[in-house]
Amino acid sequence: MGNNLSLDIIKGAVPRSIKNNITQEMVDKINDIVSDPDIGEEYREAILGYSDVMQSGVYKMSDYISAVKYVSYKLRGDTNMSAYTKTFPDRVARYHGRGVTDYSPWVTSYGKSKLVNDILGRSMIPTHILNADVHQKAINVLAQLMTTAHSEKVRSDSANSLLTHLKPPETSKIEIDINTKQSDGINDLREATLELVRSQKQMIESGSHTAKSIAHSNIIIDVDVEDI
Repeated sequence: MGNNLSLDIIKGAVPRSIKNNITQEMVDKINDIVSDPDIGEEYREAILGYSDVMQSGVYKMSDYISAVKYVSYKLRGDTNMSAYTKTFPDRVARYHGRGVTDYSPWVTSYGKSKLVNDILGRSMIPTHILNADVHQKAINVLAQLMTTAHSEKVRSDSANSLLTHLKPPETSKIEIDINTKQSDGINDLREATLELVRSQKQMIESGSHTAKSIAHSNIIIDVDVEDI
C-alpha cells in the first residue's frame, strides 16, 4: 500500500540510539496497523511523530508500537477498555482463557503507564506546530497561484487568502488611566507647610527674626500622621 512505511523511513524517524534495534519484523507489524481503516492514517503519523519518547532508551520499540496504537484508538474516542482490547487482542484472549473476565485493573494500569502518558502528552501539541511544514507548503502554493495562475479570480483569491493568513498580529494597546487622588492628610501637610513659609517670611520682614535664626530653628508641623 502507498501508506506503508519502509525500514529506512522508520530508522530515519527514530532517535539515533535505537536505529540499529529496528527490524523488518517491527516494520511489518507497524504496517499491519497502518492498514487498519479505522486508525491507519492517524497511527502512521503518530508512529513517526512521537518517536522522540524513545530518546531516553528506557522503552522497547515493541512497547512503543503498541502504546502508539492504544493512544491512536484513545484519540479517536475509544474508552480505555476498548482501546486496550483492540491493542492487545491476544492478551485479552489469554485472560479469557484463564477465566478472567474482568481485566480492568490491567487496563487501568496500562492507561496510567509512563510510556502511554508520554505519548499522550505529545499528542496534545497544537496541530499548527505539528503541521508547520504543511502550513508553509500551503503558503508557497498560494504564492505561486497568486503570481502564475491564468485566472484573475484565482490570483485574486490567492492574494486575499495570503493577506488574511499572513496578517501580523494586532498590537494590543493597553491604556492605563491613573487617577492620583491625594488624601486629605497630604493636602493638610501642604497647607501647613505653606502657612509656615508665610509666617517665617513675615518674621524676617518685621525684623523679629533673621534668616539665619529661622534656618537653625526646629520646625514643628502639627499634622495627624494617620491622615497621610
